[in-house]
Amino acid sequence: MSQKLKIAGWLCAGALAGALGTASLQSAARNSNLAPLPLHELEQFAAVFGMIKSDYVEPVDEKKLITDAIAGMVSSLDPHSQYLDKKTYQEFREGSSGRFVGLGIEITQEDGLIRIVSPIEDSPAYRAGLLPGDLITKIDDTAVRGLSLSDAVKRMRGEPNTKVTLTIFRKDENRTFPVTITRAEIRTQSVKTKMVEPGYAWVRLSQFQERTVEDFVRKVSDLYEKDPHIKGLVLDLRNDPGGLLDAAVAISAAFLPKDVTVVTTNGQIAESKATFRASPSDYMRRPGSDPLARLPAALKKVPLVVLVNEGSASASEIVAGALQDHKRATIMGSQTFGKGSVQTVRPLGPDTGLKITTARYYTPKGTSIQARGIVPDIMVDDTAEGSPYASLHVREADLEKHLSGAGEAKKDPALEKELEKEREEAIKRLEAESKKPASQRRPPDYGSEKDFPLQQALAKLKGKPVKVSKTLTERKVAADRQDGADKVAERISSKPAPKPAGDKTEQRQDKTPQKDKSQDK
Repeated sequence: MSQKLKIAGWLCAGALAGALGTASLQSAARNSNLAPLPLHELEQFAAVFGMIKSDYVEPVDEKKLITDAIAGMVSSLDPHSQYLDKKTYQEFREGSSGRFVGLGIEITQEDGLIRIVSPIEDSPAYRAGLLPGDLITKIDDTAVRGLSLSDAVKRMRGEPNTKVTLTIFRKDENRTFPVTITRAEIRTQSVKTKMVEPGYAWVRLSQFQERTVEDFVRKVSDLYEKDPHIKGLVLDLRNDPGGLLDAAVAISAAFLPKDVTVVTTNGQIAESKATFRASPSDYMRRPGSDPLARLPAALKKVPLVVLVNEGSASASEIVAGALQDHKRATIMGSQTFGKGSVQTVRPLGPDTGLKITTARYYTPKGTSIQARGIVPDIMVDDTAEGSPYASLHVREADLEKHLSGAGEAKKDPALEKELEKEREEAIKRLEAESKKPASQRRPPDYGSEKDFPLQQALAKLKGKPVKVSKTLTERKVAADRQDGADKVAERISSKPAPKPAGDKTEQRQDKTPQKDKSQDK
């Protein structure tokens, strides 16, 4: 090894050891059982760093090398942990507030490309006709393959009224095409309400953001002003990817008796072993009056149906699970996504942070949400003709490196073969569907008269027959492992929720239902 290489390597080793030592001391306050640092591996890291600095074909930025190494280390953990550089950290904070400039899409990485999880309703991407499952292969003239998720986000962000051209590969139609979209300030309306019929209200939550609880209280109160004698309410959580934990606890508390358990969490450190209840102390982010106190008392007893699907994840699964376990609502739709993990954002400085998975979620009865999700009380298809594309839906259990769920069943080769056959048939149906005019391909808007699951929810509230799915089935779990999850949850169910230091948005942020998802780009 040359003298230059040795010097570079040991300088890096010293800096890295110092940084890791500091991190180790900080972590030790939370966990006294940490193992000693692996010095041999750190020496190898330093040696590789030195070789790249001295031998690589062209000069490499040292800071970028270290940042990329950190990002790679974190991303190897699970699909939801992420290193947040300056730009990503700022976008993360903007995303939780519900205001940002971009295209209006939820995205994730898939096979080196960027997959659209869902376009945000009424956003530029939504109006441009982008669909869940579309793959972005190029951003303007830059190929996406090889870009990190954060780099792709940066290229899609920009100033309002500027344009970006995305090259889209639509698997379902086996074609590639360009779409030019004008960037705009996205002000997501996470709560929508309306009286779908006299006496029956519809409340849709598309995300759980900082403003969600206030918007929910205001809009639901408006519904009751229009009709104080509402006979039934549908809470629509379909394709809601999650968001802030405290918002999920608050929405649950709006319908539940005071102080009952909403969700429990369990992880390595003390603050991850917690119980969150339907109590202002567990859902209010700042001191002040309880926003739920302004809701009409009738909301606690109104007959309730909750609509979910495979796109309902994380915070929306917490709400559905709490209302189901307390028998407060009938859950209808299809099995949810299964993102039952907590991501905590820890600042690493004034403008960078670490989003790291710190715990698992459990419903009030101790059922693990991870990789299983919430199984509806009544399975309902997407359309009157069935759920023709159910086999193509991706859930947490399908993601690479996902945390195993308590009770997660091992893959059955025979079942996998059958599923593959179903996928092939579904793709053929999609190819036939793609030949229709675009106006006929877009599914009915949620809340419309043609919204089949909503019509079944209304039938349930009216005591009429419901068209139960004949094809949708639960993804089974092993009973013995699920029992283990129950015992874990029982051990922490009596412990009060700790009050994390700092902004609760950062400490208890949970908004990545599907792979390494970033909000709008």
